Amino acid sequence: MPHTPFQQETLGALADCILEGAPAGHESRAEFLARCSARLHTLPLHRRALMGTALDLLGSGTATLLAGCPPRPFAQLTATQQRRCCLAWTESALPPIRSAWQAIRRLVLTVHYAQPEVAGAVGYDGPFQARQQFRPFEGPLPDGPRITPAEPVARGPVILPGALPPEPLPAGVHRGASLTTDLSRRADVVVIGTGAGGAVAAATLAEAGYDVVVIESGPWVTRADFTEQDAALTERLFADGGLRATDDGAIALLQGGAVGGGSTVNWMMMLRTPDYVLEQWAREAGTDGMTPADMAPVFAQVERDVHAGLVPHDAHSANNQLLWNGARALGWRVHSGMINARQCVRCGFCSFGCRHDAKQSVLRTYLPRAGAAGATLYTDLSVTQVEVIERDTGRGTPPRKRVHASTPQGTHVTVDAPLVVVAAGAVGTPVLLQRSGLGGGGVGHWLRLHPTTMVNGVYDRDIVPSTGIPLTTMCDEFIRWRGTDYGFWIETPPMHPAHTATVLPGFGAAHAASMARFNRLGVFIGLTRDGAARGVSSGRVTVNRRGETSIRYRLTPDDEQRVRASIVAMGRLHLAMGASAVETVHATPIVARSMAAVESLATGALSPNRLALFSAHVNGTCRMGTDMATSGATPDGERHGVRGLYITDGSLLPTALGVNPQETIMAVAQLLASRIAARHRGVSQ
Repeated sequence: MPHTPFQQETLGALADCILEGAPAGHESRAEFLARCSARLHTLPLHRRALMGTALDLLGSGTATLLAGCPPRPFAQLTATQQRRCCLAWTESALPPIRSAWQAIRRLVLTVHYAQPEVAGAVGYDGPFQARQQFRPFEGPLPDGPRITPAEPVARGPVILPGALPPEPLPAGVHRGASLTTDLSRRADVVVIGTGAGGAVAAATLAEAGYDVVVIESGPWVTRADFTEQDAALTERLFADGGLRATDDGAIALLQGGAVGGGSTVNWMMMLRTPDYVLEQWAREAGTDGMTPADMAPVFAQVERDVHAGLVPHDAHSANNQLLWNGARALGWRVHSGMINARQCVRCGFCSFGCRHDAKQSVLRTYLPRAGAAGATLYTDLSVTQVEVIERDTGRGTPPRKRVHASTPQGTHVTVDAPLVVVAAGAVGTPVLLQRSGLGGGGVGHWLRLHPTTMVNGVYDRDIVPSTGIPLTTMCDEFIRWRGTDYGFWIETPPMHPAHTATVLPGFGAAHAASMARFNRLGVFIGLTRDGAARGVSSGRVTVNRRGETSIRYRLTPDDEQRVRASIVAMGRLHLAMGASAVETVHATPIVARSMAAVESLATGALSPNRLALFSAHVNGTCRMGTDMATSGATPDGERHGVRGLYITDGSLLPTALGVNPQETIMAVAQLLASRIAARHRGVSQ
């Protein structure tokens, strides 16, 4: 896709309009369109088809007529008429038009700004490894005493790697492509997924003496693969090539898609679950043994396991310094954070794996432990079904299950085990359960996203949000907004050109002008703890009648209030730091230039595709609870009604957290895996 001549012609005409005024690349128009088509092949088939439908719609005379232009195909309009169409579609009252327009706009921009010469033209420094000079907030800190023994940032001279040879595959790791014939085997435990939940469960169970098989749909990756080429690695390391979104395209969902899951691509922030959230779980979900006092030693152990340490103040990037100093100037609460790293050289490419092996993701911690304890890992292997193949007597060893999986080449693998741990993420886990006939009740419902938006400040000096450690500070002044347990917090993201281009609103000359200020943008994100309307499921992940994955989500009015408040708060922070202008990422941005005007930032529409929203915290679709109708698993993580089938990923969380979820998922997985190991001691296949 696109595959019809009409779609190709429409995409080419749309790209000309969207990229008017943007820096030129070196490739031909045909080569650019071919790269757009290749980019779409990271999507599932039905999502590719939807992109084709979007081109058919936007290219039609109906869409141009609705935009106030002659009812002719878009490609046949004059340049002025095409610009008028794009402006009209940006604010169309028809959701399908807005959805189609934004989907194609984002595709064109991310493919164009992936070109190194285009990124360089807006001031992007490019890969850290290829540079001779660093920004003041990049590279090791000057030699000196560490503030804590676990300080995560390198000090003094460090030899930075140049070209890295491919690393040998560890013993016990098998790539799917190496399986040339069908395979059937047995194990005590099958763990599906290698993210923060799956890897911890695999290590805990393997070290308890269980024969563990781990299955991962993504590729095995090492530091040699982390080339710091942001666009190429987005395609390789993120789910759906970084294009995963809700059905209407209104919310981008950033989930890991390689071994290590989200821990490979996240920004390393380690935050414990707030006490009031754990107390809420006990009241509302019936969790047992997860009080703040119970969890404190579990959190401490996880922090030791992943070498979490407090970032020293002199290691903050310019963007993080904006947040820190802005919050202090306003009298708001702000913290330096702990990150899971050792000898971090502040390269700024945490979203694309760590070339320096400083990030202590599960690739460096729990997965090697699982392998050392005898676990076997199969990568590039998609699980299609978990089948219960024995009758459950209700006593003794749980009934045997058969995990069906296949490689992209068509090789089939089955693993029989009495214990299965599903940790495929809050999209993959409910989809697998439903496709296996094990859904129902709360499975797929109660999707929580920490819906996130962005506010940019335009400064008269370089901020360079692509460089330095992405996230080392957090402002949680409003985490319990207006006396409730539901609020928002503010962080700083890494901004590389291909992603920045899709988030910045507009097209043509206006968008090009925004990208030209790339290095002078300060960028904050506001994350809302969603679910303020108790008893309301904001979203769901289901398998539709055609067997396709459907992801739907809507902000509730209560959550909308908090999103609006976060936008105003981010604007205040930028203005306190001297930004000349503050801009939202509404489809038509709202701009404020003074504190007197900052409340206007909250006036924009929040309906789908009118405000850029995204989430890297996709949780809650198989939540723990005692009520089978509204939860997917027991408080011990066992799927209701299926003995021996457990869940240990973010889908299990009963509520949104109000903090970055990595540490919570690891801690809950460790606690539950320890319980599984104790409960089923003696199980062997």
